[in-house]
Amino acid sequence: MSDAVSLARSIVTMQAASTQQALSAEMIKQNAQADHSLVTMLQQSVDQSKAMLPAGQGALVDRSA
Repeated sequence: MSDAVSLARSIVTMQAASTQQALSAEMIKQNAQADHSLVTMLQQSVDQSKAMLPAGQGALVDRSA
């Protein structure tokens, strides 16, 4: 009887570990998607601010000052 209980505990433990790994992978995926969305938003903001500048302005930075 003890072997059956031990086997059952092992199976339950393995299933719990598998579920935890799946949840962890999903959280990493969602974080990556959120980071991608943030980068896209920032890139759009940069592109829009460049579009508002007159031609030639903002292209070079004077570091001599």
